Amino acid sequence: MSNKLIELKNLTKNFDDQQVLRGINLDIHENEFLTLLGPSGCGKTTTLRIIAGFEEPSGGEVLFNGIEISKLPPYKREINTVFQKYALFPHLNVMDNIGFGLNLKKVDKSVIEQKVKRMLKMVGLEGFEKRDVTLLSGGQQQRVAIARALVNEPKVLLLDEPLGALDAKIRKQMQIELKKIQREVGITFIYVTHDQEEALSMSDTVVVMNNGEIQQIGSPTDIYNEPENRFVAGFIGESNIIEGTMIKDFLVEFDGFRFECVDKGFEDNEAIEVVLRPEDLDIVEPDQAKIRGTVRNITFKGVHYEILIETELRTYMVHTTDYAAVGREVGLKFGPEDIHVMCRMGGY
Repeated sequence: MSNKLIELKNLTKNFDDQQVLRGINLDIHENEFLTLLGPSGCGKTTTLRIIAGFEEPSGGEVLFNGIEISKLPPYKREINTVFQKYALFPHLNVMDNIGFGLNLKKVDKSVIEQKVKRMLKMVGLEGFEKRDVTLLSGGQQQRVAIARALVNEPKVLLLDEPLGALDAKIRKQMQIELKKIQREVGITFIYVTHDQEEALSMSDTVVVMNNGEIQQIGSPTDIYNEPENRFVAGFIGESNIIEGTMIKDFLVEFDGFRFECVDKGFEDNEAIEVVLRPEDLDIVEPDQAKIRGTVRNITFKGVHYEILIETELRTYMVHTTDYAAVGREVGLKFGPEDIHVMCRMGGY
């Protein structure tokens, strides 16, 4: 892994009598695209604001290249922020908006022009220098805001739900653009979103937060395939979560049956929870599976059907391209690698 650029050490934050961050420990590396993901009120924006210098932590440290910066004002940090509200200057054209920070630093006009043109090329707005920013579309304004932040060559770019105001199609385009820009400029991006798909598709590292605490840190694949607890499993994608017992290594019991699995390292007969992703379940004839039930509901989702199958004990959700009529008796089939075992935790 590349060098640690930012270290958050036991970060806490209280607003009046409410604790919003409860001991956040996180290392952020050079050139990493790291996303803070969680429901609203989980503390992700507060964490971002502390890194930016807009909030001071109540406790703990913020290290930048090994130096404590939690008392340093925002303008002295090598960090720029892009907000959901782009905060462009309506009276300035595109060029002057992007070059604003460089103008303040009294950078030579020709250098500013050169840098702004390079940025416009990078965000796909070549030839827009003289445009009135108020006449740009939301997606174009967002690109100007990103260019304005990047032109100052910060070491870190913070993005707080920057695509929140865009419609679905433009959002998708911008997700691809942002990842491309991040690779090209080779700086650290710290991104805040509550959109799981956005986090999974763009990030190198996803940090799942809930209730002021980090629940799990990992690559998108780890977070999706190996959720550490019920909150992560439920928040990232859709899951069937079932209480069960780890009989011994590689053998789990739930819904009255024993299944081989690939998990180990639990106590014998430990109470656990099993995650079965809807797309990992196959619908078969009843005599081909241990778990059987009746199709109760089917919804066409464009790429697949979402089918709800009611068994004696619960309702399973299945995502499949195969159609199964309501009322049909079916079996549910899955392999050892489709069963993911988690510690059973209180409080979720």
